[in-house]
Amino acid sequence: MQMDNTGKIDAMIRCSHVAKTFHTKTTSTPVIQNLELEVGKNEFIVLFGPGQCGKTTVLNVMAGLETATSGTVTVNGKEVNAPGPDRGFVYQTTALFPWYTVMQNVEYGPRARGISKKERREKAQYYINLVGLEGFEDKFPNQLSGGMQQRVGIARAYCNEPSVIFMDEPFGHLDAQTRYLMQEEIIRIWEKEKRTVVFVTNNIEEAVYLADRVVVLTNCPTSVKKEYVIDLPRPRNNTDDRFLELRTEIQSIVDKTL
Repeated sequence: MQMDNTGKIDAMIRCSHVAKTFHTKTTSTPVIQNLELEVGKNEFIVLFGPGQCGKTTVLNVMAGLETATSGTVTVNGKEVNAPGPDRGFVYQTTALFPWYTVMQNVEYGPRARGISKKERREKAQYYINLVGLEGFEDKFPNQLSGGMQQRVGIARAYCNEPSVIFMDEPFGHLDAQTRYLMQEEIIRIWEKEKRTVVFVTNNIEEAVYLADRVVVLTNCPTSVKKEYVIDLPRPRNNTDDRFLELRTEIQSIVDKTL
């Protein structure tokens, strides 16, 4: 991760005393409690913790899809209160427009921002090629496999050229072989097109394989329990002794799911 002149993280994202409570007419449910977190520029961090602990809510608050009840979130020095083009999102279910082709899905963000057709098509074609879908520009989502659909989702997120990309268990519904391939692909893409990435997973092996840093969250209401810098060279070998040690150590401190 990048540091400033004082040795502190050159933060792209800062969460300070963040809390989130969901209210109904009869109940109040605290989901995030006093979250303190910094994410460096071009850092790949993974949020890991027990099931239903609030990881997705943390992502949504960072992305501006949910508003914090208290505390502040800043991205690139600007306070987050709503979604913005500087933040991209890749979901577990791809959320592609089924009536749009691959090209139309990928170019959607630049098109919505009024970018000229020529410019946005060139940009979209670059990211389609980057994710390995050259030749599939005119296909519709229902003509693609699950892994290919996720590639489209990744290309769409990158095509808007955000500062930060949030990924909420994007490979969770894929079969094991496709999941491993997509893990390799996302690192290849990230190394070529550097962005700050915040990635949520419930899979400890995936967390150690991908992350510069694994942030372990507590049970709900969630906060940061511990952070691990993953100082392993890439590409990583999941049978390496140090990889296995980290996997075991991180898994051992995770709260039991309530």
